[in-house]
Amino acid sequence: MNLQWSDDELQLRRDVQSFLQNALPPEIKRKVLAYEKVEKEEYIRWQRLLNDRGWMAWSWPREYGGPGWSPIQTHIFEEECWLAGAPEVFAFGVKMLAPVLMKYGSEAQKAFFLPRILNSDDWWCQGYSEPGSGSDLASLKTKARIEGDFLIVNGQKTWTTNAQFANKMFCLVRTDAEARPQEGISFILLDMDLPGVTVRPIKLLDGTCEVNEVFFDDVRVPRDRVVGELNKGWDYAKALLGHERLNSGKLGRTKCGLRLLKRIAQRQPQFGQPLIKDLRFAARVAQLEVDILALEYMTLQLIANAAQGRGVGPEASILKLRGTEIAQQLTRLLMDAMGGDLYAPHQHDNLIGAPLPQALVEQYFNWRKLTIYGGSNEIQRNIIAKHSLGL
Repeated sequence: MNLQWSDDELQLRRDVQSFLQNALPPEIKRKVLAYEKVEKEEYIRWQRLLNDRGWMAWSWPREYGGPGWSPIQTHIFEEECWLAGAPEVFAFGVKMLAPVLMKYGSEAQKAFFLPRILNSDDWWCQGYSEPGSGSDLASLKTKARIEGDFLIVNGQKTWTTNAQFANKMFCLVRTDAEARPQEGISFILLDMDLPGVTVRPIKLLDGTCEVNEVFFDDVRVPRDRVVGELNKGWDYAKALLGHERLNSGKLGRTKCGLRLLKRIAQRQPQFGQPLIKDLRFAARVAQLEVDILALEYMTLQLIANAAQGRGVGPEASILKLRGTEIAQQLTRLLMDAMGGDLYAPHQHDNLIGAPLPQALVEQYFNWRKLTIYGGSNEIQRNIIAKHSLGL
C-alpha cells in the first residue's frame, strides 16, 4: 500500500502496537493465532481491557464513550489488533446494534444499553433469519401483537449465532400482517431469559454449536423496547446489515492467515524442497495475495468515502462477496499446505505453540458458512447487479 500516513496516524499505530504488546493476555493471543476457540469469558476479559483503555468502542463518537476516531484511524486500530492476535470483539453489540441505537433509539434506550455494551455487561445475538426467511428476510413470519404496554411475540429464529451465551437479542418481528412485507416489520430488543424463549443449539460441521434455533411462545416484550417507530424496522435492519457486511469480509484475519500460510509453506517439504518452491502452489499463494491486496484497496476506498460523510452503499455487498470468498480460499490453501501433516498433530506446534492441524481443519469447516450468513453471496450478486450495474 502506497499510503501517506499523517504523523497522528503513525503515532496511533505505535500506541496501539505498544498497548497490544503489554495488555493482550498471551494465552488469548496464542489461541487466536492458533485458530482455536476463544471462550466467552476470555472475550469479555479482553473487551474490558479495551474498555479500560477507552478503545472498546473504537468506531463510536466521543459523545457515546468512543474515542471519536476517523475511519482511517479505526482501520489502523483494527489492522493492528488482527496482526497482534487479539480476539475479534463481538460485533453484535458494539458494531451492529450500537449504530442503530445511536441513530434511531430513544434517549432512554441509548442511556441504558450503550454503557452496558461498552462494559460487556450484555451479550447480544441477532434475531433475523428464520426457516424459509434468510436472504429473503422480508418474508419473515415471527409475529408480535400489541396488548397494552407489551408486544406478544410468537415464532422462530434460526442460525442465531451464540444465542446460547446471549442474555439479549435484537430481533425483527412482523407487527402489521396487512402491510407490504417490508413495511410491517418492527425492530425490538428482548431479554433471552423471558418466559417463552427457548434456545436449541445446532451442531455444525466443525463439531461446535455456534448457532442456534430460538423459539418464542407468547413472549411478553415491553413496548418501550421497540427501536424507532413501530412497523419501520426494515429501514433499521438495512442499516444494520450494511455494518454487518462491512465486517464480514475477514480482511484482517485473512492477512494474518496469509502470513501463517507462507510460514508453513516455507518449512513443509515437497519432493526434497520447501513447498513454497513448487511453482503451482506458489502461484496459488501469489494469487491469494493479489486478491487480498485488491480487497484492501477497496476497503480503503470505502474508508475514504466514509471520511467524506458518504454512507454504506452496495459496495458493502462487494466487500462481503469477495472477502468471504478469499477467506475460504485461504483455508483451502492452509489445508493443502499441511497435506499429510493434518494427521500428525504435533508436526507444526512450534510455529504457534498449539496443535495447529486440528484447529485448521475446524476453521476450514467453520468458514464454509461465510458465503451464506449476512445475506448469501448469491443475494449479494443480485444487489450489486441492481444497484451498482443498473441491471
